[in-house]
Amino acid sequence: MKKFFQEIKADIKFKSAGPGQKLTESAGEKAPKERPNPPALRQPRQGPTDEAQMAAAAALARLEQKQPRARGPTSQDSIRNQVRKELRAEATVSGSTEAPGTNVAPEPREEGSAHLAVPGVYFTCPLTGATLRKDQRDARIREAILSHFSTDPVAASIMKIHTFNKDRDKVKLGVDTIAKYLDNIHLHPEEEKYRKIKLQNKVFQERINCLEGTHEFFEAIGFQKALLPVPDQESPEEFYVLNVAALAQPQSLERHKEQLLHAEPVRATLARQRRVFRPSPMASQFDLPGDFFNLTADELRREQRLRAEAVERLSVLRTKAMREKEEQREMRRYTYTLLRVRFPDGCLLQGTFYARERVAALYGFVREALQSDWLPFELLASGGQKLSEDENLAFNECGLIKRR
Repeated sequence: MKKFFQEIKADIKFKSAGPGQKLTESAGEKAPKERPNPPALRQPRQGPTDEAQMAAAAALARLEQKQPRARGPTSQDSIRNQVRKELRAEATVSGSTEAPGTNVAPEPREEGSAHLAVPGVYFTCPLTGATLRKDQRDARIREAILSHFSTDPVAASIMKIHTFNKDRDKVKLGVDTIAKYLDNIHLHPEEEKYRKIKLQNKVFQERINCLEGTHEFFEAIGFQKALLPVPDQESPEEFYVLNVAALAQPQSLERHKEQLLHAEPVRATLARQRRVFRPSPMASQFDLPGDFFNLTADELRREQRLRAEAVERLSVLRTKAMREKEEQREMRRYTYTLLRVRFPDGCLLQGTFYARERVAALYGFVREALQSDWLPFELLASGGQKLSEDENLAFNECGLIKRR
């Protein structure tokens, strides 16, 4: 028993003695090491860089104002990440997307993709050349047309008729009726009755008065409003009457009629946003913003109609041709697409297109980017399929659009 307790005491003494030493060391060498100053024996750590110290100090200052933290970042990378997160949080609270005290846009969020292939879908106003966002195009085009009245009221009124009225059938009917009025004046210049248009006339009310821009057009080409007596009626009524100066220039009336008949709606053109990528890992990223997927009110109505048709088709047996047709119809739900063309040297040419544009538009886009646009070339799809410039195929019909 005595030996047992001696072994226990020896074991406790051995554990409490601290680190051991080599047997070759003498007892004299051991003495100064038994009572060392612990901090003096530790190896000095390499201090952080000035950039890390500044970032850590800024992070700690903000944390002291908010709440204490038990343990801070232990590496330079984690310190930088923590500071970035806190700067973004502060910018969000203050309603700003920039870091305080800087004029540089913050880095993209860590969740999801850090790089977008394009910032969004943009358009170009054909009247002003301005670049517009998707939600700005209609309002800006309206402003441009209205401002055009001060310089060319005839052209502005024609653009207003074709652009502001969305029902194309009503526009065609109204335009044809106006053209008939002008034809009568041109063919019968001596007949006074053709130079007057009764505003309360049923045809005028149903076909012309309901369209925006028609009154401006009549006034721009030389018609004036006047109250004229009506046979068998006590009170006068309002008429459009062609003035003498306009009647003396029948060629101008004929020219304005042709402009009205052949005009098209003013629409913002899709900005290609051409970009060129050199061979690099960044070029393989293909992430798109929400503009490529968000639907407008008209597109939502079309989608609802397509879904209703799909429900009806579920109860009908379908052939292979019918299924393929439905797949193509499903691809039409996408309005925009981003295409990339890889050149033999590995460079990529990128552009934004409508999903239903023709292959010829892609050929023209590539040709514009070439230094020698007369050189012949061929385009191949990702599966090796040759894309012919002469074929009247849309992108969503030849397999160029992939769902993401």
